[in-house]
Amino acid sequence: MRQKTVRRRLVALVALFAASAVLVAAPASAAPGDTGDDGEGGSKSLIEQVEAASKGYVEAKEALAKSKTRQTELTAKVKELDTRLGPQQAAVDLIAAQAYRTGRLGPMSALLTAESSSGFLDRAQTLETVAVKQQAVIKDLKQTRDQQQQAKLAIDATIRDQQKQVNVMAKRKAQAENALKAANQGKDDPQSTDGGKSDSASSFQGGSGMVDDPTSGGRITQRMLHAMQQAQADGFTHYVHCFREQNSGEHPRGRACDFAADKGGFGGVATGSSKTYGTNLANYFINNSSQLGVLYVIWFRRIWLPSSGWKSYSGGNGDPSSDHTNHVHLSVK
Repeated sequence: MRQKTVRRRLVALVALFAASAVLVAAPASAAPGDTGDDGEGGSKSLIEQVEAASKGYVEAKEALAKSKTRQTELTAKVKELDTRLGPQQAAVDLIAAQAYRTGRLGPMSALLTAESSSGFLDRAQTLETVAVKQQAVIKDLKQTRDQQQQAKLAIDATIRDQQKQVNVMAKRKAQAENALKAANQGKDDPQSTDGGKSDSASSFQGGSGMVDDPTSGGRITQRMLHAMQQAQADGFTHYVHCFREQNSGEHPRGRACDFAADKGGFGGVATGSSKTYGTNLANYFINNSSQLGVLYVIWFRRIWLPSSGWKSYSGGNGDPSSDHTNHVHLSVK
């Protein structure tokens, strides 16, 4: 009887040790980067290609927006010059018509029709005044025409620039998608962007310098700090960790943060309210991607690219952190 009791206790003890070992080895609570994943859920080559492609796309998109703004300004300038051109042309036409009817008042005609020397001087002064006014009218007309022509040429240049940026965007889009396909990822995976606050983030106005990372002992870019603070100000206040040492990606460059779905830290696969929180946060970054300079967002085995939307992304180690099922990854340019 005693032997059976001892045996049962040994079995229970072994089971307890086994359970403890499982709890220690389980990756459910492991933080990103602690499970052997050193590429944000993908290989170093994949991450570098996606990063370069997205950055090129975002920069070309920004250049396109600036070019379109410039085109709008130039078009308004042409219209304003058109308004000025009409009256100026009419004034020149009037001078030409008067000269045709009465002939120009020249020095010789002024001398012949003058009754005295003082009369001649008066006529000469009048002649000079009229000539100056006529020259000013003609000069204004010429300047307006030149400005109009320059504005039209500038519009043509901006249109050519826009086509160039569109071509760059198409090239960068293909680059990112081909990189994902080569890694056996990247299948279209549409997902609604409902749930995130749209256009509520303010645009980044800072510089390119580095600042202390409030989530670690490292440094992050001013743009990354701005994106994190904007999300927190809009109610996304769960645990965040940004800078970390790794061999690839934006974390060691201070251009990425991991936003936990659970309030207190990186847990297991997000469910219920935690998953809803992560989805809303991912959508927040997507809806405000232009203001924040988003390169890509990773959440729940998907990656969102500015050029292509949601794509499947499952190159991790099968744990919640590398599969991004317990946190939203954000990279900014």
